[in-house]
Amino acid sequence: MKNTLLPMKGSPDYLWLHIRDLPYFRALLRSIEARFYQDIDLPRPVLDLGCGDGHFSSVAFDQQLTVGIDPWWNSLQEAIRRDIYYYLIQAKGGNIPFADESFSSAMSNSVLEHIPALHPVLTEVARILRQDAPFIFCVPNHNFLRSLSIGRTLNRFRLPGIANAYRSFFNRISRHYHCDPPDVWNERLKLAGFSIERMWHYFSPQALKIMEWGHYLGLPSLIIRWITGRWILFPKRGNLALTYRMLHPYFESDPVCENGVYTFYIARKL
Repeated sequence: MKNTLLPMKGSPDYLWLHIRDLPYFRALLRSIEARFYQDIDLPRPVLDLGCGDGHFSSVAFDQQLTVGIDPWWNSLQEAIRRDIYYYLIQAKGGNIPFADESFSSAMSNSVLEHIPALHPVLTEVARILRQDAPFIFCVPNHNFLRSLSIGRTLNRFRLPGIANAYRSFFNRISRHYHCDPPDVWNERLKLAGFSIERMWHYFSPQALKIMEWGHYLGLPSLIIRWITGRWILFPKRGNLALTYRMLHPYFESDPVCENGVYTFYIARKL
């Protein structure tokens, strides 16, 4: 067994691998994020903080990650079936049941924005990481709320109060507690014992519009999920061809952009 977890090599079609299993608006975002990991090495042992059902890691990596933790039991049951982790543990990020310096790297893909109190989680991640270990994560940023298409339309009609109410509503249904700029994250990370090594914004406002409307147009997928336990009832290329063609230009174009509404961070424990 190699000491470094290597991402998938070659050029897998991450968009298809996500769109066959997820609502299209989530599939677009996750497929772009999966591409970023292909240039990042995660030294073993690696912790996936907020692993959920394991779908993302099962697509992004072709080797098992060491440990996945998540507070939700039902999600962990799905992760068990995907067999992408050596160990799965039900735990919250502020109470990781491992000794100091147990891991050589950690990742957390689109998770931290959903946690109200971040400092206990970040300090706990720092505690279980070895010195100089990388911590990889991505979150929505300060561009997210102001780039929502319905909010911008309401502003054009000079309805700022309704626009702000809509942004609060969308943030609530997205379960976001944090949509912050890099300087805020820099301070959080410094307090916890990390430094930012690299970062970039991604996912354009145009792509966000696709995702925003997908929350409403994707309601049939939610009903299918409740009834069958699956998001996509017939995951065949023919059935999803139109959706794939609609999303593919956003996936293929360079997702890194100055006005991107998400930020990808590579931090390192000091």
